[in-house]
Amino acid sequence: MLAVSAFAVSAQEGTDRKTLRVAYLEFPPVTYQEADGTPAGSFIELTRKIAAEAGYEPEFLYLPVSRVYLYLGNGAIDVWPGVTEVPSLQGNVLETWVSPSAVNLSAWYLDGTPALTNLEQLRGKRVIVIGGYTYAGLLPWLEADSDIRVTEAPNHRSAVDMLTRKRGDYLLDYRQPVREILTDREDRMIRESDVRTRNLAWVFSLAHPRAALLRDEFDDAYLRLVEKGEVPPVREITDGYMIPGYPEELR
Repeated sequence: MLAVSAFAVSAQEGTDRKTLRVAYLEFPPVTYQEADGTPAGSFIELTRKIAAEAGYEPEFLYLPVSRVYLYLGNGAIDVWPGVTEVPSLQGNVLETWVSPSAVNLSAWYLDGTPALTNLEQLRGKRVIVIGGYTYAGLLPWLEADSDIRVTEAPNHRSAVDMLTRKRGDYLLDYRQPVREILTDREDRMIRESDVRTRNLAWVFSLAHPRAALLRDEFDDAYLRLVEKGEVPPVREITDGYMIPGYPEELR
């Protein structure tokens, strides 16, 4: 709470000091915290670069996803390098038009288990999820179905270990962090099915009085760096992939 209070004070001074309070999650190799407490990851480094080009100094705050959503809503943080179209954030945030890359939600399973080709296949199955993740509203949908048994793991490595020990039939987790840790001998038996593709973006709190300007400044900074060849080219944003059977209300 002291750390959050300190960030709240800096928010009042942020306009003059040109600082931005930036939340980030444990989502390696995209965003994560090093052993010494420093923020790291490909999206973190890109955020540093874009913020500097836009004339801002980022102040990073490491948070669980539930706190990120809460603080975006109440303005305790200014921006989150995260994903677009989070249902619980709609009406509380503005997202950049540019997106540096996509992020993929996958279903992981052991060799010999049928590939997941329709979300309806999860009925009657044990599904492992990561604690603190909402999967853009998919988790409540899973938990509301009495035919799906949801088991929570504290982190990505524990979730993979639960899967290899057959404590679940499928693991729902994002491609980037899981592929980063598939290094054990037992992991060679793990297979993957696509569930949903989403887009990374910078998500600004509408509680910030300059939210629209900040969003535009980040977009403009990204475009300038594209011209210099210092960041990935601008992507064409599409709806991406969504597995058949995905809940209509979450599309």
